Amino acid sequence: MKILVTGRNGQVGWELQRSLSVIGEVVAVDRNVADLSSPAALRPLVTRIRPDVIVNAAAYTMVDKAEQDETLAHTVNADAVAVLAEEARAAGALFVHYSTEYVFDGAKGGAYVESDATNPLNAYGRSKLAGEQAVQAVGGDWLVFRTSWVYGGRGKNFLRTMLRLAAERDTLSVVADQSGAPTSARMIADATAHIVRQAQRERAARGFESGIFHLTAGGDTTWHGFASKIIDDARTALPAGAIKAHSIEAIPTSAYPTPARRPANSVLDNTKVERRFGLARPSWQSAADCILGEIFERAAAG
Repeated sequence: MKILVTGRNGQVGWELQRSLSVIGEVVAVDRNVADLSSPAALRPLVTRIRPDVIVNAAAYTMVDKAEQDETLAHTVNADAVAVLAEEARAAGALFVHYSTEYVFDGAKGGAYVESDATNPLNAYGRSKLAGEQAVQAVGGDWLVFRTSWVYGGRGKNFLRTMLRLAAERDTLSVVADQSGAPTSARMIADATAHIVRQAQRERAARGFESGIFHLTAGGDTTWHGFASKIIDDARTALPAGAIKAHSIEAIPTSAYPTPARRPANSVLDNTKVERRFGLARPSWQSAADCILGEIFERAAAG
């Protein structure tokens, strides 16, 4: 089985190269080879590689910048996605794509299920929703995974930013009225490998059904709760004095204005993916422990 992965240098794309190598031959490409801002250029790439599975881990993810550059966000997150979906269908390949909880407005009182009405609050969310709709319109065999609050041990993300700021500042202020499930890129990649393996068996038996699934770590917290765990663990694991921050102030969203509005509730119900694929998800705390442990080990090794 040959698997084409886009976005090889991103958080999820990086982890996918490891997780998917167990189930097939992975051809991972970066933006120099697969530039999603030029959708038409993707067609000859797929034709040349002839994959059995395409996993699109590339995306425009600059949420605030998308407010000023929605056209580019739409090109990458929707137009290019449509091209990849079309090429996957033409090749008879399974198409796997990642979306976001930002397709919802966050006004629901409980966890969102896949069938809940979408209503994105920002340009990034609109572009990702358009990508979902493009995949469905193209058809073929496809899976879309909505995830949330993605972080990892490399790249730019909330976890690494908190560690950096905690080493520089005495006090941090973190939003406490937005809820979600911090989800590691590693967990997403491992779950994707498990699901792709099963999906390919289903396709071979002609028993496959395409669909949108929510895929996050278990449980939920706030950004303040996530930051508190990160910094508490760092205080314990790192040498004395490595963490300068002695307090983390809980603030409302209104005290930290951003160009793009964020949903207050980003919690996604994962019942559908668990039942369909027999998936056991780690809690957000245990997934974070894994990533933090590796970061602390690297720090200790110099």
